[in-house]
Amino acid sequence: MPIAIPSGVEVKIKGEGVTVTGPNGELSRTLSPDMSLTLSDNILSVTRPSDSKQHRSLHGLTRALLANMVHGVSQGFEKDLDIVGVGYRVEKVGEKLVFRIGYSHPVEVTPLPGITFTVEKPTSIKVSGIDKEVVGQAAAEIRAIRPPDSYKGKGIRYAGEVVRLKPGKAGKAAAGGE
Repeated sequence: MPIAIPSGVEVKIKGEGVTVTGPNGELSRTLSPDMSLTLSDNILSVTRPSDSKQHRSLHGLTRALLANMVHGVSQGFEKDLDIVGVGYRVEKVGEKLVFRIGYSHPVEVTPLPGITFTVEKPTSIKVSGIDKEVVGQAAAEIRAIRPPDSYKGKGIRYAGEVVRLKPGKAGKAAAGGE
């Protein structure tokens, strides 16, 4: 499946390396030497040398990585996180985030290079950047500070994430029938 290059985005192929430049920034990556890339009329296509399982896998991976690079430099990526719990909150101090989430001390998070944090409400964070991999990693590290509790649902979760709650001791006693 070919990748359409939007206007304002420039792709340079040099050997195994690819550099994508757009209005939001620049990304470069070294790809597998087995895959061949062709750029013509703002269409980037990836071709594989054979139909072996290894080459089919590399073909899909290479295409997805390139599509994410093009999307990142043109539009960027975002991950939204929600904080659930009484008294749990976050505030932005400079570039850092300061979490107050039930620990005896506030937890500070410094953004990775190329990442920006936005605090819309004291219980809502937006992680944004041009590299999908780094945005996902930053969001996962923030979520790991206090993952959602399986009994009360308190903690940091991705926006739209459904946390299945366990019934607890009272639910077990009621279900036992004794």
